[in-house]
Amino acid sequence: MERISVVVPAYNLAPYLGKSLDSLLEQTYPELEIVVVDDGSQDETPRVIREFMDKHPNIRGIFQENGGVTSARLAGAAAATGDWIGFMDGDDLVEPTMYARLLENAKSTGADISHCGHQIRFPDGRIEYVHQTGKLRTQDHAAGLWELLDNREVSLSLCTKLYRRELFQGLSAWMPRDIRYNEDLLMNYYLFDRAKSAVFEGICPYHYLLRTDSASCKGISEAYIFDPIRVRRLLLERCAPEMKDMCRQALLRNLLFNYAQLDVHPKRGEYTEFRHRVRQMLLAEKESFRLLSTRNRVLANMICWAPWSFRLAYGTYVALFQREQQH
Repeated sequence: MERISVVVPAYNLAPYLGKSLDSLLEQTYPELEIVVVDDGSQDETPRVIREFMDKHPNIRGIFQENGGVTSARLAGAAAATGDWIGFMDGDDLVEPTMYARLLENAKSTGADISHCGHQIRFPDGRIEYVHQTGKLRTQDHAAGLWELLDNREVSLSLCTKLYRRELFQGLSAWMPRDIRYNEDLLMNYYLFDRAKSAVFEGICPYHYLLRTDSASCKGISEAYIFDPIRVRRLLLERCAPEMKDMCRQALLRNLLFNYAQLDVHPKRGEYTEFRHRVRQMLLAEKESFRLLSTRNRVLANMICWAPWSFRLAYGTYVALFQREQQH
């Protein structure tokens, strides 16, 4: 029986890690290794890990100085002994059949990557299901990369996927360690680029628990805006020639998205400098606007040549969209 290794990076997650590990221990797939990487925690996280290690022989602990989530994931992947490798954040949950289902799909189709959707559980109790299509479909090499960059039916997250171990060869030297946002996209691009095919099932067994103190709930920081831009620029530098247009289009869409976030933010006055920097980046890419959809091309030109009109048009669009969502 093939072994699955699940890598769990953990930094100051003592109140949440136990429940996360319990959900992994409840997996129906028997040959499961759990590699928990403590990334220099300052709370009781190391103690929690050691208690689980003492009780469960399939849990291994790695204790390192703080190096960030990418460093922790790479350390865990390097130490894993499984034929397949997955990732889970140390404050999330997975349903009992998740890894058995992902491996079954991979083996039945011969895919190198098997992935699924996820659900977001908000602090107020709301649940949002992402990519819950109910369908099973395969993706060849080109389709997997494009849909990852497009972020429609391939989530950027590493945590909804199971990867054949061989895909990780060379990854450690390729990945920068200092990116805090969208590092998942960068690692996923490397892994999907090495995969011959992938298989996707539109189910949501991964539970992303959004906490009020999580990074997603905090204010806008410089890294939050510019790390994702850096990631897409790295992809553009490193991708194969036939992927250049797709990667540049992904960069343009991200510049548009980040500018819009800053421009309609209730505290937009605090982010004038960020907004100016993103606008200058977009101006530098104006010769590539032809790669955008008609709607996005219009928005990009508004930002570059008449930013006041973008704010008016996009603000109206957002207000109408929110009103529709409420009804």
